Amino acid sequence: MTAFKYAYSDAADWAGIARNLVDGLLSGEDLAFEDGESLLGFLYVTDVISDDVGSILTYLRQTTGIDDWVGTVGIGICATGQEFFDRPAAVAMAIRLPENSYHVFPALLDEIEEFTPEARSWIEAVSPPFGIIHGDPNNQRTPGLIEGLGIVTSGFLVGGMTASRSAQPQIASDITGGGVSGVLFAPGVEVATGLTQGCLPVGPSHVVSDCVDNVIIGLDGKEALEVFKEDVGELLSRDLKRAAGYIHAAFPIEGSDTGDYVVRNLVGIDPERGWLAVGEDIQAGDRVLFVRRDPKSAEQDLITMLDNLKNRLPGPPRGGIYFSCIARGPNLFGEEGKEMAIIREHLGDVPLIGFYGNGEVSNNRIYGYTGVLALFL
Repeated sequence: MTAFKYAYSDAADWAGIARNLVDGLLSGEDLAFEDGESLLGFLYVTDVISDDVGSILTYLRQTTGIDDWVGTVGIGICATGQEFFDRPAAVAMAIRLPENSYHVFPALLDEIEEFTPEARSWIEAVSPPFGIIHGDPNNQRTPGLIEGLGIVTSGFLVGGMTASRSAQPQIASDITGGGVSGVLFAPGVEVATGLTQGCLPVGPSHVVSDCVDNVIIGLDGKEALEVFKEDVGELLSRDLKRAAGYIHAAFPIEGSDTGDYVVRNLVGIDPERGWLAVGEDIQAGDRVLFVRRDPKSAEQDLITMLDNLKNRLPGPPRGGIYFSCIARGPNLFGEEGKEMAIIREHLGDVPLIGFYGNGEVSNNRIYGYTGVLALFL
């Protein structure tokens, strides 16, 4: 199968970026496709030029002939072997697919019932098994919308949360936002996905035996801080301030056959009471483990994910979309481009674009500190 076309640019302004994207996508000729095929575009833009997303989208539409576009804004964006942070930049990809094999939907703000009659009819007729979505992290209904979308479609959803220090637009054919938007794919579109947690456990999982809201009072019938110190070791136990940003709480996903867990921040330690506060409301009976997050652990887990994913592929992928956390990239690996260089080293020059968001979606759940990769076969 033909590899997807992609382009990236960090020209000085949106107009230069838009022209460079078109030049890269067209490569001197129109984006031709045969009868029975359609073109779908993906576009990701750094938040530095979030106000110009509409202008870039209009130019791409007019010059490429692609009507359907999906995307959003990130603190950073990425392409094969490249990362762009804190400067004007954008990446785009043109995906050639069978006609009527996808459906783009604008942002759902409050409930799944906001789907148009056309969208509901397409979902009922096709039963899409896969979707790529973008969500607004400031909308409290976003997690529920993602869960509901997975139920309605019975599909596997991946994607990321918009991340911006100014405007937070999403793209779903037109400019949208404020909720969950994206594209759903028919069964004939083959995709393989992988998730890298970016963290490694420092001990076994424990049962929350006593808690209030987001505060863990007891674990396995013991004082929570006592169990925490046993897991993290003597060095960190002597100076708990060193655990900040390094040790996190993780909640195993019930029924997962791959040991997945959702990572949340450790937001406070009360050494007098022996309590731990985490960035998630919890209930007695929940399971929790503690994980460490450092560049070496993250790189090791990323490589493991890539190797496992590569072993599952029947052949070279046509292209892919990568959703990573704003806490990864140079903030974790120490330099811009390191994360994408690791992916390129293990997958080769696969056409790849993506963005660094405020949360990542895999299997209809919102994660943090992760990388989610979707490869089209």
